[in-house]
Amino acid sequence: MNFPKLKIGKMEPKVPIIQGGMGVGISLSSLAAAVANAGGIGTISGTGIPIDEMRSHIRKARELTQGAGYIGVNVLYAMTDFAETMRAALEEKVDFIISGAGISRDMYSWGKEYNIPVISIVSSGKLARMSQRLGASAVVVEGFEAGGHLGTDRPLFDILPEVVEAVDIPVIAAGGILSGTDMKKAISMGASGVQMGSRFVASVECDAPDSFKDKFVQSKEGDATLIKSVVGLEGRAIRNTFTDKISDNKSVKIDKCYQCLKKCSHRYCILDHLLQSKNGNAEDGLVFCGSRVHEINNILPTKKIIDNIMNEYTELSAVVSH
Repeated sequence: MNFPKLKIGKMEPKVPIIQGGMGVGISLSSLAAAVANAGGIGTISGTGIPIDEMRSHIRKARELTQGAGYIGVNVLYAMTDFAETMRAALEEKVDFIISGAGISRDMYSWGKEYNIPVISIVSSGKLARMSQRLGASAVVVEGFEAGGHLGTDRPLFDILPEVVEAVDIPVIAAGGILSGTDMKKAISMGASGVQMGSRFVASVECDAPDSFKDKFVQSKEGDATLIKSVVGLEGRAIRNTFTDKISDNKSVKIDKCYQCLKKCSHRYCILDHLLQSKNGNAEDGLVFCGSRVHEINNILPTKKIIDNIMNEYTELSAVVSH
């Protein structure tokens, strides 16, 4: 099967699929290694976990992949420990760093220092061009359909052409990608590959607890809701007791501030509620998801998810070529 080849720095995965970094504690060593072992690029989320814990997950993923495959770390610029987290990941010799929620000039020079590619998450041609100029090895263009924090209200396929036009580095399409059909469309529009988050939550190997995965496979159309995050961006999560509590700009008392964000409205503690869902409380925790979560109705092994996408992509390509 002739799959499109994705090349970022020295990385040339068998399939052009990057697994999105999902915090807190949703994509760690188990999921990242499973994606890498299936031929994709695995991402450990460095958000909201102690740096030592992140280091041990990087090492664990290396063991699980026996040093083969590609493992990187997602670091959020909005976090107060951004620089320390990125430095620690670089010291662990990850294959790449991917970063969103802001752009730091420093992160590209640190990447260069360690000869490790840095990938930026962008939502416009202008941001993509700036990222390339500063030294990004690739950009992930994330549309409004994505899960978690949203950098735009524009759909992925509206933004993708302008980003492809703006840069000469690989462009990865993200936000609402679930199938081989989605991947085919993205690649036909000039993307070099796709990034997927939500579909990998409903995988056997995902590090999320069963209660979190169950929220995904049981969700119906309309269950994904937009919330106003304390960082000043909109976010998308599955409606539950907690999202009802914070609707209409309501506040929830903070028991203890972790001082985890550079900028925070203190309306509620986002880290606390992400930790709650990670620890099994999917009702009073925050369960981030993509806009098409209701289309995910089964939990499959990671390899099966990737195989299904690539088989569908190949079948569609064969139809087009005939």
